[in-house]
Amino acid sequence: MATATESGAGTWPGSGSPRLGSPAGSPVLGISGRARPGSGSERTGRAIGSAAPGHSFRKVTLTKPTFCHLCSDFIWGLAGFLCDVCNFMSHEKCLKQVKTPCTSIAPSLVRVPVAHCFGSLGLYKRKFCVVCRKSLEVPAFRCEVCELHVHPDCVPFACSDCRHCHQDGQQDYDMYHHHWREGNLPSGARCEVCRKTCGSSDVLAGVHCEWCGVQAHSVCSTALTPECTFGRLRSMVLPPSCVRLLSRNFSKMHCFRIPETMVLELGNGDDGLDGNAAIGTGREVLTATESTKQTLKIFDGNDSMKKNQFRLVTVSRLAQHEEVMEAALRAYYISEDPKDFQLQALPLSLLSGNAQALGKAGTTEEEATKGSGPEAWVIRSLPRTQEILKIYPGWLKVGVAYVSIRVNSQSTARSVVQEVLPLLGRQGENLERFQLIEVLMSSRQVQRTVLADEEPLLDRLWDIRQTSVRQVNQTRFYVAETRAVAPRVSLFVGGLPPGLSSQDYSNLLHEAMATKAAVVSVSHVYSLQGAVILDVTCFAEAERLYMLARDTTVHGRPLTALVLPDVLHTKLPPDCCPLLVFVNPKSGGLKGRELLCSFRKLLNPHQVFELTNGGPLPGFHLFSQVPCFRVLVCGGDGTVGWVLAALEETRRHLACPEPSVAILPLGTGNDLGRVLRWGAGYSGEDPFSVLVSVDEADAVLMDRWTILLDAHEMNSTENNVGEAEPPKIVQMNNYCGIGIDAELSLDFHQAREEEPGKFTSRFHNKGVYVRVGLQKISHSRSLHKEIRLQVEQQEVELPSIEGLIFINIPSWGSGADLWGSDSDSRFEKPRIDDGLLEVVGVTGVVHMGQVQGGLRSGIRIAQGSYFRVTLLKATPVQVDGEPWVQAPGHMIISATAPKVHMLRKAKQKPRKAGAIRDTRVDTLPASEGSPL
Repeated sequence: MATATESGAGTWPGSGSPRLGSPAGSPVLGISGRARPGSGSERTGRAIGSAAPGHSFRKVTLTKPTFCHLCSDFIWGLAGFLCDVCNFMSHEKCLKQVKTPCTSIAPSLVRVPVAHCFGSLGLYKRKFCVVCRKSLEVPAFRCEVCELHVHPDCVPFACSDCRHCHQDGQQDYDMYHHHWREGNLPSGARCEVCRKTCGSSDVLAGVHCEWCGVQAHSVCSTALTPECTFGRLRSMVLPPSCVRLLSRNFSKMHCFRIPETMVLELGNGDDGLDGNAAIGTGREVLTATESTKQTLKIFDGNDSMKKNQFRLVTVSRLAQHEEVMEAALRAYYISEDPKDFQLQALPLSLLSGNAQALGKAGTTEEEATKGSGPEAWVIRSLPRTQEILKIYPGWLKVGVAYVSIRVNSQSTARSVVQEVLPLLGRQGENLERFQLIEVLMSSRQVQRTVLADEEPLLDRLWDIRQTSVRQVNQTRFYVAETRAVAPRVSLFVGGLPPGLSSQDYSNLLHEAMATKAAVVSVSHVYSLQGAVILDVTCFAEAERLYMLARDTTVHGRPLTALVLPDVLHTKLPPDCCPLLVFVNPKSGGLKGRELLCSFRKLLNPHQVFELTNGGPLPGFHLFSQVPCFRVLVCGGDGTVGWVLAALEETRRHLACPEPSVAILPLGTGNDLGRVLRWGAGYSGEDPFSVLVSVDEADAVLMDRWTILLDAHEMNSTENNVGEAEPPKIVQMNNYCGIGIDAELSLDFHQAREEEPGKFTSRFHNKGVYVRVGLQKISHSRSLHKEIRLQVEQQEVELPSIEGLIFINIPSWGSGADLWGSDSDSRFEKPRIDDGLLEVVGVTGVVHMGQVQGGLRSGIRIAQGSYFRVTLLKATPVQVDGEPWVQAPGHMIISATAPKVHMLRKAKQKPRKAGAIRDTRVDTLPASEGSPL
């Protein structure tokens, strides 16, 4: 048994409290005659029964109006009750109805511990921290998967209660309950039960389910059925019970393919992230300016001392031991009895010096006050001869959440299992089939440790408290069946040379990363894209390959590595048609990155993919066995073409070879989005409403065209073209331009490549187009003399033009109708699925401007399904906005590509505001994004 204190360590004196091992001269603070809080009428008690779970309320006098966290009404004067630990404020009349648990006991109420995925710091207006319940007036963190918002110094105290998005072999549920998150609702949110307003922008009030979006008062939520049906988007959500990922050795950031942009740490004195939970007056670093006050540095164990991470507490210089101890425990959100703890003084030199000496040297009053800065103290737990331990069952369908047993110095992991099994209805079972698992539920990682059979439980708890006294509240013990989990991890590796065989890829990866053939095999090969899927049957090897691939290059190209789950397609509900979402974060300024976060929260994050991280292929592979799914592409026309090309290349691998594709336009032109009624561009609409529109959209067919580029060798070197280029094939969805419009696109593309940071809004992009066009206004190259056109193998004489454009959709150049609406008996009325292309000519930049202004239309030249263009000189060409200079030769355009299924937004307006839940609106960081 470990001793109560380290040898010679000084403790904070107090009336009636033992001073174990404290040497003479230990620092002593004066004792006043003030009664301990809670002993008089100013407190209501440390707990108010089940109506106020875990709260420590005291009556306070309010000098300014504040709000009740239960009913959101004003509190004034002597009518307020404040929780000393979590700052929960309530009317006296509301106390008996309080159901929201205190932060100090919130970890014990988590059903399935799941770590959070915190993004970068941002400013979130009218949001509140879920730990200290205060407004986020400074840069704060938010979880990228759920609606949790938290101050930087409150991160260590947030419990691991993120959404459970996949089965991991630990605690898997087929039926999902509501995942309640408190507060941060829109001010107009209405309760599902009483239909009264439950949201507030002034206080952390109300709850909402992060799966189905239902909103309610915390009191009213108990009247709802616990099972969650996933709400309005249930047919689009990939059910968590149908996704399997053995995520051992991988963080949630890796599992959800979220970039790790920072390392979160508890408030450190060097960076100013210090809190003052005892006083609760803000996030600023406190200084004791009054002669009657003093500020103390409080550490909670060996770990915080080694990292020099502390909390600041301001107390009276005449404070008693009990008052100082209560303030220190409140700073760490600990609601246990202060008599079970003591404070030990630490010299400042010890914190910055040898870490091995921590807690081993005694201090005197002179040593403790020597040097600059506040005094430093560490909270220590007193020795205990026995404890009450909660044991949770590690299997399903148990009538109790946990059982409580008493452990003493003789209790071991094996004896605890033996005592618990009969209480859980498993009497008579073979003890060898069960084990005791310790689970540390920190906000950023959930760690599981299997305890040895002879592990003394009381010593284990003592070691945990020595490391951190608050860590006990974040630690659980599960009794679970001993079973060998067959490790299997799927790794996507991209960036490899295309066109190789499975064996060639295996040899290449073995040479680059020393893969172990015994545990690593290539399960799928995507030769055209230069990517493979690796099956790894060893967790350690999977982690090694994942980390190594991110720093490995093959033939000069960096590799991309992603952890992919398995979709259990046989378990999908019959009416489930999940939505596969691709987002280009570089499109539309920063709107793409904001939508990426919103869609992760509205859907299962496993079904949302960032295109800059591996492209569309990982998403299509994940959904390859799903019998029916749809696709949403968030980006410009170029992004849509990228995804459609990947769909065409992987079609033969898909159980649903023809998924319908919707568009959320984020680009500059967005011509395809306009034709399919998705609008000229995304301008901040509610992402939830966007998903509802996708669900209600109509399926239509659209032609896709294949362009064969066959350059011929030239004798001259005019226009820097001296050698023949190899033939290549490109796909076209919208239009193909030859001449002046392609030249403008090329100049714009080059300007964007030189200064990509400036091209973050549609307004700026169009301004650059105008400037480039003005520079070409007097340019003339007589394109009709440099090219020859055949339509259906018939030579077509070209008029005097500067640009030739083949259009597949009735929108060009950001919404212009190039073909025109006039009827013409020579041609059929254009449609996007008629198997025909329209050929139009323009006479120059002025003509193009008139077309975009609606003053003129283009010169109608031809209509057909097979075209042959002969380029006599090197000529600018663009396909769907991607420009280049094409060498002299032939261009053959034909309808050999199969039609694609697109989703066209329904004409009818969205349902009334009351039908679509407004809980899904996500407030975006004020520090990010720019208006378009």
